[in-house]
Amino acid sequence: MAKKILIVDDDQDIRLLLDKFLSKNGYDTKTASDGASAIETLKSYKCDLVLCDFKLPDLNGLELIQKIKVINPDTALLVITGYSDVKVAVKAIKLGAYDYVTKPLYPDEILITIEQALKNKNQLNQPKQPSKPKKFVIGDSPQANQVMKHIRLIAPTDMSVIIQGETGTGKEFVANEIHNHSKRKDAPFVAIDCGALPKDLAGSELFGHVKGAFTGALNDKEGSFESANGGTLFLDEIGNLSYENQVKLLRVTQERKIKKIGGTKDIPIDVRLIVATNENLADAVKNGEFREDLYHRFNEFKIDLSPLRERSSDIKVFSRFFLENANRELNKEVIDFEPEVLAKMKDYYWHGNLRELYNVVKRSVLLAQTDMITLECLPEEIKSPVYFEQSEPTTYATKEEPANLKSVSKIAERDAIISVLEKTGYNKTKAADVLNIDRKTLYNKMKSYNIDL
Repeated sequence: MAKKILIVDDDQDIRLLLDKFLSKNGYDTKTASDGASAIETLKSYKCDLVLCDFKLPDLNGLELIQKIKVINPDTALLVITGYSDVKVAVKAIKLGAYDYVTKPLYPDEILITIEQALKNKNQLNQPKQPSKPKKFVIGDSPQANQVMKHIRLIAPTDMSVIIQGETGTGKEFVANEIHNHSKRKDAPFVAIDCGALPKDLAGSELFGHVKGAFTGALNDKEGSFESANGGTLFLDEIGNLSYENQVKLLRVTQERKIKKIGGTKDIPIDVRLIVATNENLADAVKNGEFREDLYHRFNEFKIDLSPLRERSSDIKVFSRFFLENANRELNKEVIDFEPEVLAKMKDYYWHGNLRELYNVVKRSVLLAQTDMITLECLPEEIKSPVYFEQSEPTTYATKEEPANLKSVSKIAERDAIISVLEKTGYNKTKAADVLNIDRKTLYNKMKSYNIDL
């Protein structure tokens, strides 16, 4: 039976092109021009995958993903976006999208990504099996070596761990590596992204439910704690859990028992908890957004993952690892990167960290016409990064004291320095070069403008 795909895009030409291409490749397709019509279609058209443009007339991709996940949590999602929106596309993945594809669209890339998303969806619907060790690449930077030392130190214990780092820095891989070097390695490793769970379904996903517990609960459901019993449960983006579920989670950590939604009996569980966050949980505690007692339960050990821009020596290691994977997925035989390609990749900011790097390498392999990846294979944003952005300047002037020409000039200069520092990964030598000043001048200006990094 043909897999069903809903294509959502306000560009009629793109809708028709994708509709024709996917139908030709054996898929049952429907189209929608905006978010509202997509939602309406999904109520009667139970599809396997939604392919949607991030920018729609009425909703953005993040809003649409959240609504789709409530209607049908099992639907796979792919987001179409411009390369300038990669940072937001990564957020879409945290909300439950399987992946994103960037414009211009390449039919082969879309087809492969759809096949992988549907394959992943089918695997998620299969009974959970004990985890198998995954190939793990840590890099060779000082930061990477420190992370590996921490993994080796903490893995043999049963201590809870907080893994902290930006989106895409490899938090799940670190959690899996801890599991695979622990005494629980032959038991299940279950990973749950709390950021992708609709609030009204989070409790059911974590603790399970009994038949009839709520509308739509047609059968008993085993929660993630039961699935991970004897092994490790990894909770990504833990800060997104509602207060109610934080309370339930605290009870589990204290009593080592769970109670299903709508259930009456306690179920004993033996699970090691590893949690991850892309925010500072200690600050969330201070702001009253996360329970302090739960934070201390988790914070028996903490591992901090540096963003890719702060460990640029690892870019070559990960790029070649991703190159091997892309060759297998795309059935190609690309050998390596041209030196100037690696140089450009080393200088890039990498908003989406390893996840963005993987997508860039995969697309470059797809576009490669020889056995080497050349500059022509890279997105324009990496070949010619934009260091200066037009933005609303932060003004020091008050309503009573209007800004004069000199103060406006200083504000613009300060904003320009901060923008370049951010885009160069706070590499002051590189920033000074982009700004066409020497390092000493840059340091003096940073001190003058109170730029403390």
